[in-house]
Amino acid sequence: MKKLLLTLALAGTMMAAYAQKPDADMQKAVDKALAATQDAKKSAKPASWINLGKAYMNAYNNPTANFAQGIDRTTFSMMFKEQPSSTATVTVDGQQFTRLSFSHVDAYFNASDILVMWDITKPSVPGNILMEAAKAYHKAFELGAKDKDVAPKMKEIADFFYNDAFTAYSLGNMAKASDLFKGCADVSVMTPSPERNDDAFYNTAFTALATKNYSRAEEYYNKCIANGHFMDGNVYASLSEIALAQADTLKAKNLLATGLTAYPDNAPILTNLINLYLSTKEDPAKIVELLDEAKKAMPDNASLYYVEGNIYTGIKDYDKADAAYNKALEIQPGYDMAYYGLATTLLKRGEDLVDAMNALDVREWKKYDEMKVQLDNIYKSALVPFENCYNSSSIPEVKAAAADFLKRLNFQLRGEGAEYQAAYEKWSAVVAE
Repeated sequence: MKKLLLTLALAGTMMAAYAQKPDADMQKAVDKALAATQDAKKSAKPASWINLGKAYMNAYNNPTANFAQGIDRTTFSMMFKEQPSSTATVTVDGQQFTRLSFSHVDAYFNASDILVMWDITKPSVPGNILMEAAKAYHKAFELGAKDKDVAPKMKEIADFFYNDAFTAYSLGNMAKASDLFKGCADVSVMTPSPERNDDAFYNTAFTALATKNYSRAEEYYNKCIANGHFMDGNVYASLSEIALAQADTLKAKNLLATGLTAYPDNAPILTNLINLYLSTKEDPAKIVELLDEAKKAMPDNASLYYVEGNIYTGIKDYDKADAAYNKALEIQPGYDMAYYGLATTLLKRGEDLVDAMNALDVREWKKYDEMKVQLDNIYKSALVPFENCYNSSSIPEVKAAAADFLKRLNFQLRGEGAEYQAAYEKWSAVVAE
């Protein structure tokens, strides 16, 4: 799942501290509180709406009475008297869990038999309980309820939405996750919510896009932009995907151009833009024109030349790619990614040479040997920029990638001399750290 920020909002929090009650009692309490809000006199009182919010929240919490993250399975069984209707071993995010299914909820225990999460499968009362609770508290505030009495409840509801969305996402139910993230986002901007949850807006759009709910995805990505939450430009990349899904190529280009100008280092924007020009059989050099405009505004931005190098690398114009990477180094000596780019163009040349070698007839062994010498020389040439990248970078992922390439290249060259065998052993040790 690309670019999705998820945090467990209520980790370690006791969800409720009362025995589970029959659904009929929960419905009765909601109906009674609802009736008060429909009474001519009582509906004008903030207390009536606060009581309705409480009734909805009690109904929401009821299926998970006395659930708490972090308790062991034995303790859970002592606190939660209902016997499971089924037990199953399931895999969630690559980890195995034991799922206990009850009448209203599924509980998930990890390999250490610790309760990690749960999923309410049957609410105690029908409808969007959390949203109805939020609306009730919001109405109470409008009628004069004090901020201190309502704002914490709004935050609690938003957190419940977010936590449930996280669970739905982990369980692979993207549509449900999108609905719940949307609930969190919407509640987080209802008065008197104390803070807007920008991640919820982004995650609403991301999960909506995953289910091809383009209208919601576009709406909430645009809300991200309005909120100033660009996710380092990923919002523009995703909006371009929506535009392409709706066959609006021009809109996609404009979104990517805007995103590239503001976020020249964003890989999804760059990738989408190159693929768009290639798919439409237009000249990718037009992307460079966009970069030229950005260069006029930011002439000392080495990243723009790095992006230009990547574009030329993508269309196999390696000489122009090298020129762009070298320009980036001229502007910013020791620029790790420019070194990485120079090494990459060499490896790309090597890949093309390998393809040509594999296409030779078996009788062309002399030509094959000549090309093998050329290939080894390319590999030797790539060692220096990869080493420069490793030595100049402070980013662990970049250093790890450079070290891995140095390990593999020296392995290929180990027959050329003892120094390459020694270098292979050196970089193998670095990679293993």
